[in-house]
Amino acid sequence: MNTSMALAIVVVIGVLGIGYIVGRLVTLRAGLLRAAAEDAAVEDVDTSDLGLSGTGPTIVHFTAVWCGPCAAVRRVVTQVCAELPAVAHVEIDMDANPAAARRLSVLSLPTTFIFDAQGRQRYRATGVPKAADLRSALEPLLA
Repeated sequence: MNTSMALAIVVVIGVLGIGYIVGRLVTLRAGLLRAAAEDAAVEDVDTSDLGLSGTGPTIVHFTAVWCGPCAAVRRVVTQVCAELPAVAHVEIDMDANPAAARRLSVLSLPTTFIFDAQGRQRYRATGVPKAADLRSALEPLLA
């Protein structure tokens, strides 16, 4: 084996290793709830047409017919809403309502938001959130 062939093998192994690490980091980040920024950009978003509950928190889930992981989000959110009946759930088809997706800067599916009773965005998750994470984010909003 000559040196150029060995170098090519080392480069391929290195690229695959870096790809694996980046993939793991992206996977670990998916579905994590992140608190909304405390800035004017988040507060100035018009949410009047989203169907948010005025009496308690609302989970807003952006979906599309072609989105496979969206069904998993629907199951998780339905389970959490069954356990916490004061929490409302609104599912918005991104293809049917692209204006709402643009206003909330939805760039990938599934994207899930938690709004408080006053209509302020409190949390956001891209990917499939865990039921325990949703519950722990919602319980302080119910108190």
